[in-house]
Amino acid sequence: MESAKETFAECEVGVTGEAVAVPKQESHRVSHVRPVQPRPSIRSRRIEEDPCVKVQGLSRSFGNGCAYCLDPRAVLERNRCPRCGTVHAVRDVGFELYPGEIVGIVGESGSGKSTLMQCLYFDQTASSGSIFVKPYDGGHRNILELSSQEKRRIRNTVFGMVYQNPYLGLRMDYSSLSNIAEQMIASGDRSVSHMRSRGEELLGQVNIPTVRATDPPRTFSGGMQQRVQIAKALSNNPPVLLLDEVTTGLDLSVQANVLDLILQIRRDFNVSMLVVSHDLGVIRMLADRTFVMLDGRVIEEGLTDQILEDPQHAYTQQLVYSLL
Repeated sequence: MESAKETFAECEVGVTGEAVAVPKQESHRVSHVRPVQPRPSIRSRRIEEDPCVKVQGLSRSFGNGCAYCLDPRAVLERNRCPRCGTVHAVRDVGFELYPGEIVGIVGESGSGKSTLMQCLYFDQTASSGSIFVKPYDGGHRNILELSSQEKRRIRNTVFGMVYQNPYLGLRMDYSSLSNIAEQMIASGDRSVSHMRSRGEELLGQVNIPTVRATDPPRTFSGGMQQRVQIAKALSNNPPVLLLDEVTTGLDLSVQANVLDLILQIRRDFNVSMLVVSHDLGVIRMLADRTFVMLDGRVIEEGLTDQILEDPQHAYTQQLVYSLL
Protein backbone atom coordinates (compact mmCIF):
# COMPACT_ATOMS: atom_id res chain seq x y z
CA MET A 1 0.00 0.00 0.00
CA GLU A 2 1.33 3.42 -0.89
CA SER A 3 2.31 5.68 1.97
CA ALA A 4 0.62 9.02 2.46
CA LYS A 5 3.79 10.68 1.24
CA GLU A 6 3.63 8.75 -2.03
CA THR A 7 -0.09 9.23 -2.50
CA PHE A 8 -0.26 12.95 -1.95
CA ALA A 9 2.13 15.57 -3.21
CA GLU A 10 1.32 18.20 -0.63
CA CYS A 11 -1.24 19.47 1.86
CA GLU A 12 -2.87 22.86 1.60
CA VAL A 13 -4.92 24.75 4.12
CA GLY A 14 -8.51 25.30 3.00
CA VAL A 15 -10.84 28.14 3.82
CA THR A 16 -12.03 26.33 6.96
CA GLY A 17 -8.48 26.09 8.23
CA GLU A 18 -8.37 22.32 7.77
CA ALA A 19 -5.61 20.59 5.93
CA VAL A 20 -6.71 19.47 2.45
CA ALA A 21 -4.78 16.76 0.67
CA VAL A 22 -3.93 17.53 -2.95
CA PRO A 23 -3.43 14.41 -5.10
CA LYS A 24 -0.10 14.15 -6.86
CA GLN A 25 -0.33 14.47 -10.64
CA GLU A 26 1.35 11.48 -12.27
CA SER A 27 3.48 12.22 -15.28
CA HIS A 28 3.01 10.16 -18.44
CA ARG A 29 5.65 7.47 -18.73
CA VAL A 30 6.68 5.45 -21.74
CA SER A 31 8.31 2.12 -20.95
CA HIS A 32 9.22 -0.74 -23.23
CA VAL A 33 10.13 -3.11 -20.40
CA ARG A 34 7.17 -5.00 -19.01
CA PRO A 35 7.55 -5.97 -15.35
CA VAL A 36 6.73 -9.65 -15.06
CA GLN A 37 4.31 -10.23 -12.19
CA PRO A 38 2.93 -13.74 -12.66
CA ARG A 39 -0.43 -14.77 -11.34
CA PRO A 40 -0.07 -16.76 -8.12
CA SER A 41 -1.05 -20.00 -9.86
CA ILE A 42 1.63 -19.55 -12.51
CA ARG A 43 4.26 -18.51 -9.97
CA SER A 44 3.67 -21.49 -7.71
CA ARG A 45 3.54 -23.82 -10.72
CA ARG A 46 6.94 -22.68 -11.95
CA ILE A 47 8.49 -23.01 -8.50
CA GLU A 48 7.08 -26.44 -7.71
CA GLU A 49 6.95 -28.16 -11.10
CA ASP A 50 9.05 -28.68 -14.17
CA PRO A 51 7.56 -27.96 -17.61
CA CYS A 52 5.75 -30.90 -19.19
CA VAL A 53 6.76 -29.69 -22.68
CA LYS A 54 9.91 -27.75 -23.51
CA VAL A 55 10.56 -26.52 -27.05
CA GLN A 56 13.93 -25.10 -28.09
CA GLY A 57 14.97 -23.56 -31.42
CA LEU A 58 12.18 -25.22 -33.41
CA SER A 59 12.21 -24.41 -37.13
CA ARG A 60 10.31 -25.59 -40.18
CA SER A 61 11.31 -24.48 -43.65
CA PHE A 62 10.10 -25.32 -47.13
CA GLY A 63 13.13 -25.39 -49.37
CA ASN A 64 16.79 -26.25 -49.00
CA GLY A 65 17.85 -22.86 -47.68
CA CYS A 66 21.15 -21.13 -48.33
CA ALA A 67 24.03 -19.75 -46.31
CA TYR A 68 22.27 -16.39 -46.11
CA CYS A 69 18.84 -17.44 -44.82
CA LEU A 70 20.17 -20.14 -42.48
CA ASP A 71 21.83 -17.39 -40.48
CA PRO A 72 19.38 -16.47 -37.65
CA ARG A 73 20.24 -12.79 -38.22
CA ALA A 74 19.22 -12.87 -41.89
CA VAL A 75 16.62 -10.33 -42.97
CA LEU A 76 13.88 -12.08 -44.92
CA GLU A 77 11.01 -10.80 -47.05
CA ARG A 78 8.47 -11.62 -44.36
CA ASN A 79 9.31 -15.34 -44.00
CA ARG A 80 10.79 -15.90 -47.48
CA CYS A 81 14.47 -15.81 -48.34
CA PRO A 82 15.10 -13.15 -51.03
CA ARG A 83 18.05 -15.14 -52.43
CA CYS A 84 16.96 -18.78 -52.61
CA GLY A 85 13.18 -18.53 -52.16
CA THR A 86 13.02 -20.84 -49.13
CA VAL A 87 9.98 -20.21 -46.94
CA HIS A 88 10.72 -20.31 -43.22
CA ALA A 89 7.27 -21.10 -41.78
CA VAL A 90 8.58 -21.50 -38.22
CA ARG A 91 11.85 -19.90 -37.27
CA ASP A 92 13.75 -20.57 -34.03
CA VAL A 93 10.72 -20.86 -31.72
CA GLY A 94 11.08 -21.83 -28.08
CA PHE A 95 8.69 -22.01 -25.12
CA GLU A 96 7.69 -24.05 -22.08
CA LEU A 97 4.30 -25.48 -21.11
CA TYR A 98 3.57 -26.31 -17.48
CA PRO A 99 1.14 -28.88 -16.02
CA GLY A 100 -2.43 -27.61 -16.01
CA GLU A 101 -1.49 -24.45 -17.91
CA ILE A 102 -3.15 -23.05 -21.02
CA VAL A 103 -0.81 -21.18 -23.39
CA GLY A 104 -2.27 -19.21 -26.27
CA ILE A 105 -0.63 -18.67 -29.66
CA VAL A 106 -1.94 -15.75 -31.72
CA GLY A 107 -1.00 -14.33 -35.09
CA GLU A 108 -2.32 -13.63 -38.53
CA SER A 109 -2.77 -16.27 -41.23
CA GLY A 110 0.65 -17.41 -42.42
CA SER A 111 2.39 -16.48 -39.18
CA GLY A 112 3.39 -20.12 -38.56
CA LYS A 113 1.20 -20.95 -35.58
CA SER A 114 -0.58 -23.94 -37.15
CA THR A 115 2.67 -25.24 -38.66
CA LEU A 116 4.17 -25.12 -35.17
CA MET A 117 1.34 -27.27 -33.84
CA GLN A 118 1.72 -29.74 -36.70
CA CYS A 119 5.42 -30.10 -35.95
CA LEU A 120 4.61 -30.85 -32.30
CA TYR A 121 2.14 -33.54 -33.36
CA PHE A 122 4.46 -34.95 -36.08
CA ASP A 123 2.04 -34.04 -38.87
CA GLN A 124 5.00 -32.16 -40.33
CA THR A 125 8.72 -32.81 -39.94
CA ALA A 126 10.60 -30.05 -38.16
CA SER A 127 13.73 -28.88 -39.96
CA SER A 128 15.65 -28.36 -36.70
CA GLY A 129 15.19 -27.86 -33.00
CA SER A 130 14.39 -29.88 -29.89
CA ILE A 131 11.22 -30.92 -28.07
CA PHE A 132 11.37 -32.51 -24.62
CA VAL A 133 8.25 -34.10 -23.14
CA LYS A 134 8.36 -34.95 -19.44
CA PRO A 135 5.30 -37.28 -19.37
CA TYR A 136 6.94 -39.57 -21.94
CA ASP A 137 10.47 -40.24 -20.68
CA GLY A 138 11.03 -37.63 -18.01
CA GLY A 139 11.98 -35.11 -20.66
CA HIS A 140 15.43 -36.62 -21.22
CA ARG A 141 15.36 -37.14 -25.00
CA ASN A 142 14.60 -34.91 -27.95
CA ILE A 143 11.42 -36.49 -29.33
CA LEU A 144 12.19 -35.22 -32.83
CA GLU A 145 15.03 -37.75 -32.94
CA LEU A 146 12.95 -40.76 -31.86
CA SER A 147 11.89 -43.64 -34.08
CA SER A 148 8.61 -43.51 -35.97
CA GLN A 149 7.18 -46.13 -33.59
CA GLU A 150 7.97 -44.00 -30.54
CA LYS A 151 6.53 -40.93 -32.25
CA ARG A 152 3.28 -42.79 -32.87
CA ARG A 153 3.17 -43.72 -29.21
CA ILE A 154 3.57 -40.06 -28.22
CA ARG A 155 0.80 -39.04 -30.65
CA ASN A 156 -1.53 -41.63 -29.14
CA THR A 157 -0.74 -41.30 -25.43
CA VAL A 158 0.91 -37.94 -24.65
CA PHE A 159 -0.68 -35.50 -27.10
CA GLY A 160 -4.30 -35.07 -28.06
CA MET A 161 -4.97 -33.04 -31.21
CA VAL A 162 -8.10 -31.08 -32.14
CA TYR A 163 -7.91 -29.71 -35.67
CA GLN A 164 -9.57 -26.59 -37.06
CA ASN A 165 -11.08 -28.79 -39.79
CA PRO A 166 -12.91 -31.75 -38.18
CA TYR A 167 -12.39 -33.75 -41.40
CA LEU A 168 -8.69 -33.97 -40.49
CA GLY A 169 -9.36 -35.41 -37.05
CA LEU A 170 -12.42 -37.62 -37.60
CA ARG A 171 -13.53 -40.41 -39.91
CA MET A 172 -16.80 -38.89 -41.00
CA ASP A 173 -18.43 -42.17 -42.06
CA TYR A 174 -17.59 -43.99 -38.82
CA SER A 175 -19.75 -43.61 -35.72
CA SER A 176 -18.60 -41.31 -32.96
CA LEU A 177 -17.94 -44.32 -30.74
CA SER A 178 -15.84 -45.90 -33.49
CA ASN A 179 -13.75 -42.74 -33.82
CA ILE A 180 -12.95 -42.86 -30.11
CA ALA A 181 -12.28 -46.61 -30.24
CA GLU A 182 -9.83 -46.09 -33.12
CA GLN A 183 -7.71 -43.80 -30.95
CA MET A 184 -7.81 -46.26 -28.06
CA ILE A 185 -6.85 -49.18 -30.29
CA ALA A 186 -3.85 -47.19 -31.53
CA SER A 187 -2.61 -47.00 -27.93
CA GLY A 188 -3.01 -50.74 -27.39
CA ASP A 189 -6.51 -51.13 -25.94
CA ARG A 190 -8.26 -54.30 -27.13
CA SER A 191 -11.25 -54.51 -24.77
CA VAL A 192 -14.44 -53.82 -26.71
CA SER A 193 -16.49 -53.31 -23.55
CA HIS A 194 -13.95 -50.87 -22.12
CA MET A 195 -13.75 -48.91 -25.36
CA ARG A 196 -17.53 -48.67 -25.56
CA SER A 197 -17.96 -47.56 -21.95
CA ARG A 198 -15.11 -45.09 -22.24
CA GLY A 199 -16.54 -43.70 -25.48
CA GLU A 200 -20.00 -43.26 -23.98
CA GLU A 201 -18.48 -41.59 -20.92
CA LEU A 202 -16.48 -39.10 -23.00
CA LEU A 203 -19.35 -38.29 -25.35
CA GLY A 204 -21.50 -37.58 -22.31
CA GLN A 205 -18.83 -35.26 -20.90
CA VAL A 206 -18.77 -33.24 -24.13
CA ASN A 207 -22.58 -33.12 -24.24
CA ILE A 208 -23.21 -35.47 -27.16
CA PRO A 209 -26.57 -37.20 -26.55
CA THR A 210 -26.31 -40.95 -25.98
CA VAL A 211 -28.78 -41.62 -28.78
CA ARG A 212 -26.35 -39.99 -31.23
CA ALA A 213 -23.30 -41.99 -30.12
CA THR A 214 -23.59 -44.41 -33.04
CA ASP A 215 -24.25 -41.69 -35.62
CA PRO A 216 -21.43 -40.68 -38.00
CA PRO A 217 -19.99 -37.18 -37.44
CA ARG A 218 -20.96 -36.12 -40.99
CA THR A 219 -24.55 -35.88 -39.68
CA PHE A 220 -23.49 -33.48 -36.89
CA SER A 221 -23.25 -29.71 -36.78
CA GLY A 222 -19.82 -28.04 -36.75
CA GLY A 223 -19.90 -27.53 -33.00
CA MET A 224 -20.85 -31.16 -32.36
CA GLN A 225 -18.05 -32.35 -34.65
CA GLN A 226 -15.54 -30.31 -32.65
CA ARG A 227 -16.87 -31.81 -29.43
CA VAL A 228 -16.49 -35.34 -30.83
CA GLN A 229 -12.91 -34.41 -31.77
CA ILE A 230 -12.27 -33.28 -28.20
CA ALA A 231 -13.74 -36.53 -26.85
CA LYS A 232 -11.50 -38.53 -29.19
CA ALA A 233 -8.45 -36.49 -28.17
CA LEU A 234 -9.17 -37.20 -24.49
CA SER A 235 -9.73 -40.95 -24.97
CA ASN A 236 -6.27 -42.02 -23.74
CA ASN A 237 -6.02 -39.39 -20.97
CA PRO A 238 -3.24 -37.36 -22.62
CA PRO A 239 -1.50 -34.80 -20.38
CA VAL A 240 -1.32 -32.29 -23.26
CA LEU A 241 -4.02 -31.09 -25.67
CA LEU A 242 -3.21 -29.22 -28.90
CA LEU A 243 -6.15 -27.08 -30.03
CA ASP A 244 -5.85 -25.50 -33.47
CA GLU A 245 -8.49 -22.81 -34.15
CA VAL A 246 -11.22 -24.96 -32.62
CA THR A 247 -13.84 -22.18 -32.65
CA THR A 248 -13.22 -20.78 -36.14
CA GLY A 249 -16.35 -20.76 -38.28
CA LEU A 250 -18.73 -21.56 -35.43
CA ASP A 251 -21.69 -19.43 -34.37
CA LEU A 252 -21.09 -17.30 -31.28
CA SER A 253 -23.37 -19.39 -29.07
CA VAL A 254 -21.64 -22.59 -30.22
CA GLN A 255 -18.22 -20.97 -29.66
CA ALA A 256 -19.21 -20.17 -26.08
CA ASN A 257 -20.21 -23.80 -25.46
CA VAL A 258 -16.90 -25.10 -26.85
CA LEU A 259 -14.87 -22.61 -24.78
CA ASP A 260 -16.78 -23.54 -21.61
CA LEU A 261 -16.05 -27.19 -22.37
CA ILE A 262 -12.31 -26.50 -22.73
CA LEU A 263 -12.19 -24.72 -19.35
CA GLN A 264 -14.17 -27.56 -17.76
CA ILE A 265 -11.67 -30.09 -19.12
CA ARG A 266 -8.81 -28.12 -17.59
CA ARG A 267 -10.60 -28.03 -14.23
CA ASP A 268 -11.58 -31.71 -14.25
CA PHE A 269 -8.44 -33.31 -15.73
CA ASN A 270 -5.65 -30.76 -15.11
CA VAL A 271 -4.68 -31.06 -18.77
CA SER A 272 -2.09 -28.68 -20.24
CA MET A 273 -3.15 -27.02 -23.48
CA LEU A 274 -1.68 -25.14 -26.40
CA VAL A 275 -4.43 -23.06 -28.01
CA VAL A 276 -3.93 -21.54 -31.47
CA SER A 277 -6.30 -18.74 -32.44
CA HIS A 278 -6.40 -15.50 -34.39
CA ASP A 279 -9.21 -14.33 -32.07
CA LEU A 280 -7.86 -12.44 -29.06
CA GLY A 281 -11.25 -12.77 -27.39
CA VAL A 282 -10.76 -16.55 -27.28
CA ILE A 283 -7.22 -16.17 -25.97
CA ARG A 284 -8.35 -13.69 -23.30
CA MET A 285 -10.90 -16.19 -22.02
CA LEU A 286 -8.67 -19.29 -22.05
CA ALA A 287 -4.96 -18.59 -21.82
CA ASP A 288 -2.74 -18.04 -18.78
CA ARG A 289 0.17 -17.00 -20.98
CA THR A 290 0.28 -15.95 -24.61
CA PHE A 291 2.88 -15.56 -27.30
CA VAL A 292 2.45 -13.67 -30.53
CA MET A 293 3.82 -14.97 -33.83
CA LEU A 294 4.61 -13.03 -36.99
CA ASP A 295 6.39 -14.35 -40.08
CA GLY A 296 7.40 -17.56 -38.30
CA ARG A 297 8.91 -15.92 -35.24
CA VAL A 298 7.71 -15.24 -31.71
CA ILE A 299 7.77 -11.45 -31.43
CA GLU A 300 6.25 -11.05 -27.96
CA GLU A 301 5.30 -13.25 -25.05
CA GLY A 302 4.05 -12.88 -21.50
CA LEU A 303 1.05 -13.26 -19.25
CA THR A 304 -2.14 -12.86 -21.25
CA ASP A 305 -3.40 -9.92 -19.18
CA GLN A 306 -0.12 -8.08 -19.67
CA ILE A 307 -0.03 -8.77 -23.40
CA LEU A 308 -3.55 -7.41 -23.83
CA GLU A 309 -3.24 -4.44 -21.47
CA ASP A 310 0.29 -3.32 -22.31
CA PRO A 311 1.40 -4.66 -25.73
CA GLN A 312 4.97 -3.71 -26.60
CA HIS A 313 5.52 -4.75 -30.21
CA ALA A 314 3.83 -2.65 -32.91
CA TYR A 315 2.12 -5.70 -34.43
CA THR A 316 0.76 -6.81 -31.04
CA GLN A 317 -0.54 -3.30 -30.47
CA GLN A 318 -2.35 -3.47 -33.80
CA LEU A 319 -3.92 -6.80 -32.83
CA VAL A 320 -5.05 -5.53 -29.45
CA TYR A 321 -6.43 -2.25 -30.78
CA SER A 322 -8.43 -4.14 -33.40
CA LEU A 323 -10.15 -5.96 -30.53
CA LEU A 324 -11.27 -2.73 -28.89
